[in-house]
Amino acid sequence: MAMDKSKVAIGFIVAGVLTVFFGTVLTFVGPIIIDDQVVKNTVIDPKNEMSYTMWKDVPVPFYMSVYFFNVLNPKEILDGEKPMVEQKGPYVYRKRIQKDNITFHANGTVSYREYRTYFFEPSMSSGNESDVVTIPNMLVLGAAVMMENMPFPVRLMMSATFKTFKEGTFLTKPVGELMWGYDSGLVDFLNKYLPGMLPTSGKFGLFADFNSSNTGLFTIHTGKDDIRKVHKVDSWNGLTELNYWRTPQCNMINGTAGQMWPPFMTRESTLPFYSPDACRSMELVYQRDGQMKGIPLYRYVAPKTLFANGTDYAPNEGFCPCRQSGLLNVSSCRHNSPVFISHPHFFNADPVLLDYVLGLNPTEDEHGLFIDIHPLTGVPLNVSIRLQLNLYMKRVSGITETGKISEVVMPMIWFEESGYIDGPILTTFHTNLVILPSVMEYMQYGFITLGLVTIVIAALVHHKVKVKLTHISQKHCIKSVLA
Repeated sequence: MAMDKSKVAIGFIVAGVLTVFFGTVLTFVGPIIIDDQVVKNTVIDPKNEMSYTMWKDVPVPFYMSVYFFNVLNPKEILDGEKPMVEQKGPYVYRKRIQKDNITFHANGTVSYREYRTYFFEPSMSSGNESDVVTIPNMLVLGAAVMMENMPFPVRLMMSATFKTFKEGTFLTKPVGELMWGYDSGLVDFLNKYLPGMLPTSGKFGLFADFNSSNTGLFTIHTGKDDIRKVHKVDSWNGLTELNYWRTPQCNMINGTAGQMWPPFMTRESTLPFYSPDACRSMELVYQRDGQMKGIPLYRYVAPKTLFANGTDYAPNEGFCPCRQSGLLNVSSCRHNSPVFISHPHFFNADPVLLDYVLGLNPTEDEHGLFIDIHPLTGVPLNVSIRLQLNLYMKRVSGITETGKISEVVMPMIWFEESGYIDGPILTTFHTNLVILPSVMEYMQYGFITLGLVTIVIAALVHHKVKVKLTHISQKHCIKSVLA
């Protein structure tokens, strides 16, 4: 009987060793299996139903929140006083993104055009599109700066044209018209006699080019040949580099199209992407770890150097002519109109910009931009891209509309494009990429623990049986001697 117990104990020791071995193998094989699944699911391929649908139709609800800087003292500004503004908004629009003309190529790339449409969401807005606000008239003040170096008679003629079409220094119009366009006799006149001078051929509005438009022809890598290249831009509108800027580095089209990134990110990874709206590539940097509904994430933010001028950050010299740090001069891709992009409320910009305008109050929470990425897959979980549109304005002699305006970079609007994964997609994501890897991890440690416990208990049993057998055998020997 004791012999049987000894054999069973040895059997358990062997089983325990095998269990430990299996658990140890799992610690090496498990991550490989997960990584393999990630690679399979992040390649852009119609066979990958979930990830392909996410890429093609972006089912996550995206919103654009727009804030206007309503000018409170237009008359005083014309007399040379500091502009005073109050923020109005948000006016929130649901953004629908859809890729079309999708064409796969033999070299592991795919081309597409991405169309965007905006729908006003009254329930999420703090006002309506009928709200009236006052902002600088880009047509007048932009043209004035553009014509500063033209002969004096030409400037006088331009001023007379403004008066003919009743175009003043400031516009007071409903939000909906400022956003999506309003009829302007001046715009019709310029398009007829100076075609190509304005970015729009129809109504003139700050976002007239955005609605029902596409962001150009993108060709990106599918990741089929090399997963590290997935989503990276191969060309945009047939170009592999831009021609807006003054240095090859600034003209580079880097990173992805700004919606997904390659998987297996580390804290040293950066988030480069090309933005057709900003006419340049940008790069965000790691800030901190975080979690969203149990899913681990890395938060990426804009470095202070993003909109720094060439003096403060030499690589940005190619984006000049520059003004203070914190402003990106986009005139070269905006028909030479004196338009600048910045963070809202001049966050992270030269403090002197805040001194020129009353009513601004920058904070990181409200005005910094960020993207929260799931590092294993490169999929954004939460996005908030915030940018401000500014107009450089000043007094230009001969154009009486500019009065005695002081030289100032005037904020007009800022907008936030935001979205986060939620609903069934989040559940699937959580199950496949958080729960299953955790289960696998617990299994491997479970097997190792179970194996070790089995070995220890079986060894103790075996030892006990061995001692018992020795004791019985000694007793037997003594009996034999006595007999």
